[in-house]
Amino acid sequence: MTTITSLFGGHAPFSELQAHMRVVNECASHTPALMRALVDGNQETLKEKAKLIFKLEEQADTLKHACRLHLPTRLFMPVDRRDLLDVLQFQDIIADRAEDIAGIFLQREMPTPDPMKELLVELTEKCVDVVGMTTKVIELFDELLEVGFRGKVVERVEALVTEINIAEGEADRLERELSRILFSLEGELDLMSVVLWYRILEWIGDLADYAEKVGNNFRLIIAR
Repeated sequence: MTTITSLFGGHAPFSELQAHMRVVNECASHTPALMRALVDGNQETLKEKAKLIFKLEEQADTLKHACRLHLPTRLFMPVDRRDLLDVLQFQDIIADRAEDIAGIFLQREMPTPDPMKELLVELTEKCVDVVGMTTKVIELFDELLEVGFRGKVVERVEALVTEINIAEGEADRLERELSRILFSLEGELDLMSVVLWYRILEWIGDLADYAEKVGNNFRLIIAR
């Protein structure tokens, strides 16, 4: 029986896309520990996690370039290369945002108001959960190709993407709650800290936002 993998000489054509998402997921997975180190005032762990995030982001960049080079220009299946490049770009932004978050905490000692501390960790954990769920979707790509984008695998993807949408909505609510708390504390912080905290909250939220974009685009690819 001829399979999609065998058509490409035994090499799955989108293995780099999946490998990239795995590294992106690992990169993002260290941000909750980074945030915990921040709120606990543990500078040694914060620096350690930040350096690890930087290293993994570099690996993700390398895989991104490899994926762009090796992604087939003409496919034997109903998948548009441009759609896959969009997915790759969204994946890469997740790693970029993890790097942005780590970088700001290395560059500047940020005052962290007590009312925000635990919610910051909770928000980061929720956003990283969304990234992990999206990774599970990407891991199903080979299986989807083998069955021709139909059957129970499609149902599994649909169910996962629905869960991703729900989890991203929960992350949005946490981000809004933190923004309200920050707004109420603006008078107690210097202007630069206020501006940077709003940006950091946006970056943390982006982890889930772009993971959701990956999932939603993947669902659109299946539907075409």
